[in-house]
Amino acid sequence: MTSELEFSTIPTQTGPCDGSAEHRAKRRRILTLLDEAGLDSVALTSQAALAWYLEGARTHVSLAAPPIVAVVVSRDRDRVHVTSNESHRLAGEELPGWAEVVEHPWHGNVGAAAEAEALSSGGAREADLEAGLRSVRQELLPAEVARFRELGSDVAALLTRTLETASPHQSERSLAARLSGGIVELGAEPVVVLVGGESRRLERHPLPTGARLGRRAMVVVCARRRGLILNATRWIRFGPRSEEERDADLRILRVEAAFLEASRPGGSLASAFAAGTRAYAFNGFAETEWERHHQGGIAGYAGRDPRAAPGVDVALGSDVAFAWNPTAIGCKVEDTILRTATGLDVLSADPTWPSVSSDIGGILVPRPDVLEL
Repeated sequence: MTSELEFSTIPTQTGPCDGSAEHRAKRRRILTLLDEAGLDSVALTSQAALAWYLEGARTHVSLAAPPIVAVVVSRDRDRVHVTSNESHRLAGEELPGWAEVVEHPWHGNVGAAAEAEALSSGGAREADLEAGLRSVRQELLPAEVARFRELGSDVAALLTRTLETASPHQSERSLAARLSGGIVELGAEPVVVLVGGESRRLERHPLPTGARLGRRAMVVVCARRRGLILNATRWIRFGPRSEEERDADLRILRVEAAFLEASRPGGSLASAFAAGTRAYAFNGFAETEWERHHQGGIAGYAGRDPRAAPGVDVALGSDVAFAWNPTAIGCKVEDTILRTATGLDVLSADPTWPSVSSDIGGILVPRPDVLEL
């Protein structure tokens, strides 16, 4: 029987190991991590780690299946493991030019082969360095920020032009279909598309149904392009809001402001989470409201990387993207926002969508209001 490691040594393409400036910076981060752990290599096998290291390459065929690519990062080279039936397309359309590709039969397990290679040379599996790898991809490089900002602008504009033509008689599925198709046309993948009409206002994750939108609807999209996942929520209302609705919408923005103000370089995810969850009671919501839904966290190459929760903590650097999503019954706010050393940059903003100003640590930041149709 042929072992995974034996059939993994068929090089099909080579390139300079230093690669692009982005690749060099990411490689330095991993080598520093290996130095700290006393290791010689690591096998990257998760979608988030692979998309980050391969500069946004699509590493899947099915969104529901494991990646079809794995990478071994060692002190002298990077080896990209792929199956032979995918190597031509990946090399021509997805992988960066520096990739040294190693082919396997189509029935091979590239993740297991990469792990075997790393372990045989004094290395580790990705799971062994999960916290460190998550930390090194937290601070976005300029090229990543540019890609994220472009994706945010594209998705925000799609939300505006789709929702401004919505109808109260339209079904949730119909609206979700238009949004999903629009995301694909942007060259992105609809990782999450939620639509909740008036009859489903109690649901925090309203998977689309045949129900009509009614008087008020919430739309949530998570769109992935070049590995980065853009998160945004928007509300539409057919007719004017009641004073109670308007008040709740403003109060949930103040909860979000507490999360964002505490999400500063040099701080910690745990401190930001504590500040935001305390803000519910300060702003007229139930003290335990945060327990009814997750609150978001660091954004990037995973839906949240990581999601903030009790007992979860990481130190925060600069140029970190966040997608906090405080919510209560009938109100929620969510955008992908970059926190830099000097301020906040809303990546998923559309200047034509109605907005209100939110005071976040003395900085007035435009936040999405409800679109009244």
